[in-house]
Amino acid sequence: MSPDEYCQNKAAQSGSSFYYSFLFLPPERRKAITALYAFCREVDDVVDECTDPSVARMKLAWWRGQIEQMFKGHTEHPVMQALAPHIQAFGITEKRLDAVIDGMEMDLYHDSYPDWPSLEKYCWHAAGVVGEMSAGIFGHERPETLVYATKLGLAFQLTNIIRDVGDDARRERIYLPLEDLARFNVTVDEILDRKYSDRFVALMKFETERARQCYRDAILALPEADRRSQRPGLLMAAIYHTLLDEIERDNWQVLDQRISLTPIRKFWLAWKTWVSGGRGLIRRLSH
Repeated sequence: MSPDEYCQNKAAQSGSSFYYSFLFLPPERRKAITALYAFCREVDDVVDECTDPSVARMKLAWWRGQIEQMFKGHTEHPVMQALAPHIQAFGITEKRLDAVIDGMEMDLYHDSYPDWPSLEKYCWHAAGVVGEMSAGIFGHERPETLVYATKLGLAFQLTNIIRDVGDDARRERIYLPLEDLARFNVTVDEILDRKYSDRFVALMKFETERARQCYRDAILALPEADRRSQRPGLLMAAIYHTLLDEIERDNWQVLDQRISLTPIRKFWLAWKTWVSGGRGLIRRLSH
């Protein structure tokens, strides 16, 4: 199996909405974004699959070493072998790749966040910086496009957090800011015990509106000159925003189930957004 095939399998097996945005890209850009995504999956799996935090820290340190070696011209892991040919062409930097690992390490040291600024910092490491690197791979002319990419990454991560409240609680993680729980009089124990209430629904409405604002901020920051090149991000936005709609339609029943879209619906949303250039999505999210 070649390094590119390894990354392709990693991306396809994840079932992530991101995979659908890769399908419409030219070959070199598709290889680059697939390798970047595979890297993110590899380091994320370290945290999710290692029950011993000390082992996870050692593995993440190993990945930091792989990043350093790649920028010195040496690669060992197939993901780094697949990513290496693209780092110069698409402006992928050592600092940004290290920032992704910083986010993974935050999961080892924090199981909750006191307020929105601290969660926003985590979201940048987990998704915002990935959005910036992705925007470079997709291609852009204007610097404001990186603001769009960062905001869109935050929106995606908040959508994931809202969707995964129950799953994360079962791993004893609460990503919703503790000050927000206090504001709506929802306790950590209620979430851990999967107890629904009007207070919990009000909390989730608040978090959902925060995510929607991030989508709006992202779209408003996207220069018209880069809308065509950034269509892959708009594809992801169409899928993730629709998922957020579904979660709200289901009245935020996220404590005991994981709400998702079917693969065929994700593909349909991706195709429709690609063909339209994201115009409908941009109109809907700009208001």
